[in-house]
Amino acid sequence: MPKTAPNMPGKLAESAFELFSERGFDGVTIDDISARAGVTKGSCYSHYRSKHELILAACSHYYRTYQRRVQSEISRLTDPLERLRRVLEFSVRSCVIDERNRVFTTSVFALSLQDESVRQGWAQFYDTVRETYIGLVMTAEAAGQIVVEDPRFTVDLMLAAIEGVKMRAAFEMHIASRQEQQSIVAGLLGILISTTPETLCAATGTLQSNGTTGSRHE
Repeated sequence: MPKTAPNMPGKLAESAFELFSERGFDGVTIDDISARAGVTKGSCYSHYRSKHELILAACSHYYRTYQRRVQSEISRLTDPLERLRRVLEFSVRSCVIDERNRVFTTSVFALSLQDESVRQGWAQFYDTVRETYIGLVMTAEAAGQIVVEDPRFTVDLMLAAIEGVKMRAAFEMHIASRQEQQSIVAGLLGILISTTPETLCAATGTLQSNGTTGSRHE
């Protein structure tokens, strides 16, 4: 069945995202994207006038997909700390462990240093993610589940740590392995929250082997 025109911009954006994730921006041509989408180069140009427009479309595709999946992760959860933990687990799984997403977002970040339109899109996406986390942290704090002195600064620090792990993974692949996923989540939660060891243990989904307890940080 032939592809319909209303679907085509989205299909091309998805195909561009897939190829950029596999080969990087420099390793992909409009011919490649057209072939992946199953259309002619002329059809591609009727929706996107340049490779740069396809890069922006691929970025938008990634941003929308991430936000949709975050909402799907927490839509049926009511416990504030569980919602925070679930989004953090998804972020690590999607942005760090998933190699294609990791390569793509690292490439976008690098390109944003030189391209203003890419930078603006990335900044808007980052702000949306940041505000989502701030809201989750503040809700968990209001419920008395965690203590956070400065939610905005703490979330910024946590997001910077995620970017740092992604950068290191380019040279040390093992740190972005599935075996390290829970350790990464636990470390990031340690940045986000100040609480009793028992609550941190529950938030990370792990068991405390030594059975010790600690005092609440003030």
